[in-house]
Amino acid sequence: MEKKNATLRTEFVLTGLMYQTEWKIPLFLVFLVIYLITIMGNLGLIAVIWNDPHFHIPMYFFLGSLAFVDAWISSTVTPKMLVNILAKSKMISLSQCMVQFFSFAVSVTTECFLLASMAYDRYVTICKPLLYPVIMTNRVCIKLLVSSFVSGFFHALIHEGFLFRLTFCNSNVIHHFYCDIIPLLKISCTDPSINFLMIFIFSGSIQVFTIVIVLVSYMFVLFTVLKRKSIKGIRKAFSTCGAHLLSVSLYYGPLLFMYVHPRSPQGDDQDMMESLFYMVIIPLLNPVIYSLRNKQVISTLTKMLKRNV
Repeated sequence: MEKKNATLRTEFVLTGLMYQTEWKIPLFLVFLVIYLITIMGNLGLIAVIWNDPHFHIPMYFFLGSLAFVDAWISSTVTPKMLVNILAKSKMISLSQCMVQFFSFAVSVTTECFLLASMAYDRYVTICKPLLYPVIMTNRVCIKLLVSSFVSGFFHALIHEGFLFRLTFCNSNVIHHFYCDIIPLLKISCTDPSINFLMIFIFSGSIQVFTIVIVLVSYMFVLFTVLKRKSIKGIRKAFSTCGAHLLSVSLYYGPLLFMYVHPRSPQGDDQDMMESLFYMVIIPLLNPVIYSLRNKQVISTLTKMLKRNV
């Protein structure tokens, strides 16, 4: 009987964001507009980088890849969330849930490694300018990009494999707006201790590893800039690195807080707000952050729009 019950839960209910009924349509419109702007902003940034030969350098190569991953992250979560806001039934099948989590895990992990690669690129640019063409070759850039995606794929594969050992025979209500791993572990009737251990080992290691690369890279950048004692050089360095530092801070802030802070009775609501920030808001902000701080990007985008009008 226990085995039979363990196979019954093949569909889940995503509770989604808590809101009053009268807020349904306004919320749907707000998130729809955010999603459309996110997709247009990130794909527009990719188009600008692709069309202008001046942007065919490592920094913009990684930036274009970051824009692609941001569009991917947003598309993994937002469409299903929009459907659930309007739909009476908020059901999602086990297979859909696993696919959504896998896509989420690949894209989020890939972004961590991309941000670290971008920090390393800034370090070489400012600290070793004469050796930059030798160190950051096309081959090295492609290796870093492929490594980021492969790492994301295998990290997601590990957690996905361990999720398949779980059975769901009690509650089928996921207190989240997408299939994240922690809410799934909470409703499992199989002991999820090994899953939590895998999260601690792999997710924790990836976050620590990539954050250390970012911090060490910018520590060397800071020391190099201060040694030059040139106001113009300092401004140029901070202008070059400022957008990336802001993007990294916004991304890792909620991500670390979500997995490190102590659990509380309001933990589910807090996790949803933090997830909403880095899954929906950050992919919207990144193209704005990088574009507004870069006059060359704005100039190229303006020319492209004028040609198409």
